[in-house]
Amino acid sequence: MVEVHRLHDDGVIPNGLVPVLSYRSALPADPVQIERRFGEFGWTGSWRNGVFPYHHYHSTTHEVLGVYSGSATIRLGGERGIDVEVHSGDVVVIPAGVAHKRICASADFGVVGAYPDGRHADMNYCRLEEREHALANIRGVPVPKLDPVLGPDGPLVRHWGENPGRVASE
Repeated sequence: MVEVHRLHDDGVIPNGLVPVLSYRSALPADPVQIERRFGEFGWTGSWRNGVFPYHHYHSTTHEVLGVYSGSATIRLGGERGIDVEVHSGDVVVIPAGVAHKRICASADFGVVGAYPDGRHADMNYCRLEEREHALANIRGVPVPKLDPVLGPDGPLVRHWGENPGRVASE
């Protein structure tokens, strides 16, 4: 099952150019297999860790997180955003410009993160003075050709291809 989360620009955090996608029980809870699947579909530069406990976003790339261990609650979109619970086997695709933060996590929580097409992440800390530069970066981030979990037939291709570059609406 895939959940679609449409978030809105709050005047500081860009958020919703395209929706966040949450895939439930999408992959085996094995970091090696998650890295392999992401890499198979061009999502590379993988790393293993958790999610920072403070709001941040990337303006130079989209990000995929595959949970290989434990569970957590992640807030998406800033303080006025939404909380999403993730568990082993779940995947979350976070578009460039969408703030995210770990609210709480089990002691064994671990994720594999990766980025499409060899891109690298910058760090933005949800400050107004970052916004103008971040928006310029985000406009230049291409929509990936492949979904990190299901490739050419995945929901990312459908949902992000419908309105790239436009602010999503409910």
